[in-house]
Amino acid sequence: MMEEKTEPVLEKKPDVPEVREPEVRKESSRKRMAVVHVYSSKNDTIITATDLSGAETLGWCSGGVVVKSDREEGRPYAAMQAAINVMNNLKAKGIFFVHVRIRAPGGVGSKTPGGGAQAVIRTIARSGVRILRIEDVTPLPTDSMKRKGGRRGRRV
Repeated sequence: MMEEKTEPVLEKKPDVPEVREPEVRKESSRKRMAVVHVYSSKNDTIITATDLSGAETLGWCSGGVVVKSDREEGRPYAAMQAAINVMNNLKAKGIFFVHVRIRAPGGVGSKTPGGGAQAVIRTIARSGVRILRIEDVTPLPTDSMKRKGGRRGRRV
């Protein structure tokens, strides 16, 4: 005799969509980003952190704020200390992602950033804040610009 194998019949439930509870958006789950503007010349380094639109300033510091002597303002150490101050402000506000925009004097001035710019980027990277983009926003003239000083130059 052959026994027939029968599969157990499962009762099908009517097609009812699963009901999920609404997800609560957590503030920490959203990427909080800022833009760090670094102006670095031979004589000073100025760091400003803004929101993505650039309208609201979240933190600010310069080389002159953290060192006593005028000649030390443009040095990498002053830039590093200023960057630490700004990054601590950002971390206190819950911002851990930044875009960095580096600017040199440009125009008729120097087209290369001062020594503080590299120190600022290194400090930001070490501070635990994630750098998403680094860009150079130095204003470059597309035509000739007249340097100050008049036709015969600066007379000393």
